[in-house]
Amino acid sequence: MRLSRANCLTTLLLLGAAVVCGCATGKSQQNVAAKPAASAPAAVAELKSQSSVRLVSYEQDSDGMKLAAPEAILTPVAQSLAGERPSLPLDMTTALALTQGQNPRVAFAQAQIAQSLAVHHAARALWLPSIRAGMNYNKHENRLQIVEGPNLQISRGAAFGGLGALAVGAGSPQIPGVFATFHTTDAIFQRRITGYALDAREFQASAVTNDQLLETALAYLALLEGAQKQAIAAEALAHGQELVKLTADYANSGAGNLADADRASAAFALLKNEVARADEAAAVASARVAQQLSSDPAIVIVPQEDNIVPIDLVPLDTLAVGDLVATGLTNRPELAASRSLVCEAVNRLKREENAPWLPSVLLGISYGGFGAGVGGEITNGGPRFDFDGAAWWELRNLGFGERAARDNARAQIQQARMQEVQTMDLVAREVVETYSQVQARKRQIASAEEGITAAQNSYKRNLERIRNMQGLPIEVLQSIQALDAARREYLRAVVDYNTAQFRLHRALGWPIGI
Repeated sequence: MRLSRANCLTTLLLLGAAVVCGCATGKSQQNVAAKPAASAPAAVAELKSQSSVRLVSYEQDSDGMKLAAPEAILTPVAQSLAGERPSLPLDMTTALALTQGQNPRVAFAQAQIAQSLAVHHAARALWLPSIRAGMNYNKHENRLQIVEGPNLQISRGAAFGGLGALAVGAGSPQIPGVFATFHTTDAIFQRRITGYALDAREFQASAVTNDQLLETALAYLALLEGAQKQAIAAEALAHGQELVKLTADYANSGAGNLADADRASAAFALLKNEVARADEAAAVASARVAQQLSSDPAIVIVPQEDNIVPIDLVPLDTLAVGDLVATGLTNRPELAASRSLVCEAVNRLKREENAPWLPSVLLGISYGGFGAGVGGEITNGGPRFDFDGAAWWELRNLGFGERAARDNARAQIQQARMQEVQTMDLVAREVVETYSQVQARKRQIASAEEGITAAQNSYKRNLERIRNMQGLPIEVLQSIQALDAARREYLRAVVDYNTAQFRLHRALGWPIGI
């Protein structure tokens, strides 16, 4: 008896509470681990909290360097991006849930499972007969050879109705009422072959779902990155706009020169382009998330998280890379699918090895009313019952066909095994690769945090010097640019780290409680 075929749909949270899905099991004959459900560590819930190093912070100077309200910059600039286009607030939890329900690749994989399940059900029913009901009328005139040999002048008619059809003369009905024909080898092995093929399709569908959930998570991460780039660009633009005003005021008062005002204006023009690029990045990311959800790309998707912080889906402090590789080889549905395909190929070989020794079977039962007579008369009507049973053995093409069929099955086993080895190598490489990326990118975050602290201090000190009339406003320009670059570097480091964490978690097969 087959176990549950429910597909394991994994929901992994990037910026919200953990969502846990059910998991599926394969055939009871297989000694393979069922794909585990996924859950996110508690660190994921921190993504809605504020980071210890905010990507955008605000300095309000009583002497004139006062920025716009922080809330105005934190809010994604969806209105300037969309114009009259509608917007859709969305968080990661909802995005992943919609991926499971709306992504066409996931739906296609589920349809393939349904197709394999139908084939498996058909294989399990090979033993069962078909039922046919019908009727026929036969009229013959003139010559007809009888069994003994003479050719006689015959005029006759016959009619039949019931289980079966085409009952004419002395032979059994050509269409039996209850009919079964099958090769015993197929009746035994096809249910196993199609069962393992179904298992492989279920695990493959789990892998497709996991891939699409990862793609949605990364697309949503890019959406968050776009929103933060908008915020960073807006902050830098506000700094630059105030700098243009100050340098112009200094030049007009004679305390500064016009060249500084021109330089500030040129820098401000570049900052406006950065705002446009940030809006473009947010629009592109919104369209990609919409594609993953199979929704209207004209709707601007607005992320609901205020900030993006590093997450630790896979804590590396307590896990060695060898342990992670073993976890990936145990949990990945692609490997379970490969093992199922090997089992399918092995049973195909068994089918070919037993084919010459097991018979094909034909059974036919018919029952109905039958009447016949001379000329056009239908007389002597009454019930009629027929039973036919036959069994035969076949050696295809004097045995050469048998050997070719077995060689073909052995080649399929070898292909399936090599595919399994290839998948194992791929899983191991993905685990080690993403493990290395996570480690390297975590160090980059610490350096980027130091850069933001230094850039903020530089900006504050330059402002203080200007307050004390110890310098010109243009001297703040380099601090503004350095702070903008530091924030962008920190954002890049966090996004790269989270991307590597997601890829590592997917490479491990979305394990529970690592």
